[in-house]
Amino acid sequence: MIIFFICLTILILGYKFYSPFVEKQASMDTTIDTPQKRFSEGVDYVAIHPVRAFLIQFLNIAGVGPIFGPILGALYGPIALVWIVLGNVLGGAVHDFYSGVMSIKEDGKSLPEIAGKYYNVVFKGFMLIFTAMLLFFVGVVFIMSPAGLLSNLDVFKETIFANNTFWVLAILAYYFLATLLPIDKIITKFYPVFGLLMIVMTVAIAVSLLINAPHLPVAGDFLAYFEADHAHDFLTPNPDGLPTWPLLFITITCGAISGFHSTQAPIIARCLTNEKYVRPVYYGAMMCEGIVGCVWALAGIAAFPEGYTGLKEMLDLGGPGLVVNHIANSYLGVFGGIMAIIAVAVFPITSGDTAFRSLRLTVVDAFNIPQSLRNRLLLAIPILTIAYFMTKLDFSVIWRYFAFSNMLLSTSVLWLATKYLFDRGTFHWIASIPAIIATAVTLSYIMTAAIGLNLSSDMGKPIGVVVAVVGFIALAIVDLKHKGKITH
Repeated sequence: MIIFFICLTILILGYKFYSPFVEKQASMDTTIDTPQKRFSEGVDYVAIHPVRAFLIQFLNIAGVGPIFGPILGALYGPIALVWIVLGNVLGGAVHDFYSGVMSIKEDGKSLPEIAGKYYNVVFKGFMLIFTAMLLFFVGVVFIMSPAGLLSNLDVFKETIFANNTFWVLAILAYYFLATLLPIDKIITKFYPVFGLLMIVMTVAIAVSLLINAPHLPVAGDFLAYFEADHAHDFLTPNPDGLPTWPLLFITITCGAISGFHSTQAPIIARCLTNEKYVRPVYYGAMMCEGIVGCVWALAGIAAFPEGYTGLKEMLDLGGPGLVVNHIANSYLGVFGGIMAIIAVAVFPITSGDTAFRSLRLTVVDAFNIPQSLRNRLLLAIPILTIAYFMTKLDFSVIWRYFAFSNMLLSTSVLWLATKYLFDRGTFHWIASIPAIIATAVTLSYIMTAAIGLNLSSDMGKPIGVVVAVVGFIALAIVDLKHKGKITH
């Protein structure tokens, strides 16, 4: 139990003491007009109260990722909690904050447009391709996963609501409206309520686990982990032989660090009425997602009397959705279980709709398309039609590409934040150190993964680490030259 409270304490202290330092480097100006005030048009640039903005941002980023990812990450043991907490405070929250900063400083533009300004048109094109890919993958994942959860509820047995296709079409219909309509017609009205619902249900799950779960990790579990035979080999601790480096960092992205979050930043950046709200909205929402990730990682670790074996068997039987069903029903009863599962289904739906909305905004920014109703229709219809046919693909395949695209985009955004800070002469290492680590993870994964080059572990993993070390040295030299400490 104490481990869980240590995790919460670190997240809270990270926001209290580290986030002001991160904000100080960003050159925020609370006296200037925000994009919302300069471009108000009643569709995307609409003023939102900061509390509502926080709840909407929280729901935008906290889809199925901080639930499914940590459950899968629990297979690696208590080390999953360490990655969620440290990855969040030092990497993910910094990533989200600077995604919001750069967007609000650049008229609420999408990240590919900002990349074009700070780097070049090639990097802009790279960001545009991978942003569009990721948003499609996210949208499809967030159709398939909630449809699967809702259609498997016991209460819907032998009814039309037990049909997965029914829920796919219903969710797509909602996504069409949320993508098409002005932001204040659906999103700003309902998301704060959904956000409160998810906070309440997450707290309920956490309290129930702390009281009833049979295998809560304790400090001794961490000591045992590092004293075990695999302690000298961080690469192969998983009982199935799955390497922690880099798979844990790819498996748990949402909750620790997620490139998808950068795609959501412009939605709220176009609605904030003052730059002083950027830190509580963006950094604060990521802290909350970290708490959600810790709760579900704890659930995966602690909720099965058989320990790792029980979790693995249930994942093999029905994936993380079945684990959510089991935990909710076991610890909250029938009614509480239904409410928790519905809440978990709401999470991805409220990220899926904004994923497609962000895709529309990204295309609009890239090609300077006027936002008339006709043009919004011409964009929304083909986007969602393609998404429907993608739901026919294997979920596990979509998830693998989503996870890799997610990590690659977060790495790119951290390098973009590094350039933003470097140009201002402030302490860029708060972004560049996480960028270097993310580069090592991403390269190590693509070198060894089946969807990548499929090299052997001994050959593939060192490549990512070597490139990261070389990158660190090169950046340090450039930094010293920039400051005039190296003249030749």
